[in-house]
Amino acid sequence: MIGLAPRRATKRSTWTSASATAPPTTAKVLMYAGLIALSILFLAPVVWTVLSSFKTRTELAARPPALLPDSFSPDNYTEALSRFDFGVYLTNSTIVTVSATALTLVINTMAAYALAKYNFRGRNVLFLVTLGTIMIPLQIILIPLHQVAADTGMTNSLLGMIIPPAATPTGVFLLRQYMLTIPDDLIEAARIDGAGELRIFLRLILPLCRPALAVVTIFSVIWRWNDFLWPLVIAQSQDLYTLPVALAQFSSEEVVPFNYILAMSVVSMIPVIIVFLFTQRQIVRGIAQTGLR
Repeated sequence: MIGLAPRRATKRSTWTSASATAPPTTAKVLMYAGLIALSILFLAPVVWTVLSSFKTRTELAARPPALLPDSFSPDNYTEALSRFDFGVYLTNSTIVTVSATALTLVINTMAAYALAKYNFRGRNVLFLVTLGTIMIPLQIILIPLHQVAADTGMTNSLLGMIIPPAATPTGVFLLRQYMLTIPDDLIEAARIDGAGELRIFLRLILPLCRPALAVVTIFSVIWRWNDFLWPLVIAQSQDLYTLPVALAQFSSEEVVPFNYILAMSVVSMIPVIIVFLFTQRQIVRGIAQTGLR
């Protein structure tokens, strides 16, 4: 009997890489392509703003508009700073943002800890009421809130911009959902070891909630830094204006200097970008874990 000849092995092409990983699937390639496209879509307005901040009024009025300016001269920045008391407005915005963010973290963490780890009558109802306030816009409670600020002597002061909007229901919700992922046995073990409630909160809960705290921090910084309506209502003196309110002054001129507005808008974006770059890892981790249980 004649034996069958052995089948010659055919050499198949394989994926090679330095890390010897498996080839990317079609779904992963499409996912990354979609993420890159979305990144370009969201970054396009920022890039356009930065490039337009170097253009003159004539270039901004040109149709069709050009992508790049004729020159990257900093004249818009220098002239805007000369006409714009940037130091005072930047100081006011910094004081309001830092103080309000710190107060927001203190109030929200304490409220979230009580709603997440303490059993008391009406806890769920109180949490639902807190969530319900998210759907109430500022315009509805603006008059009573201003009346309360006026009765307590906080109008035309930085305290009036810091204290009233300090407690945010969104921050309470995010922190409570994250604290629910912390095992109750860990807290009970600390109590058995003799730790008091304040020590448990400061030495155990807060370090474990750093990702969620980073998320609330960046949200609060963005809200306070870009807030326009409440500082406009509460501040009656120009020396107390924040950057968004002061930038609106340019719009009241007979000829609106959009080149100066764009230049100062770019400058006002820098602090928020810096805060985000320093906290981005904690933000991603906090968003990924918040709400999971």
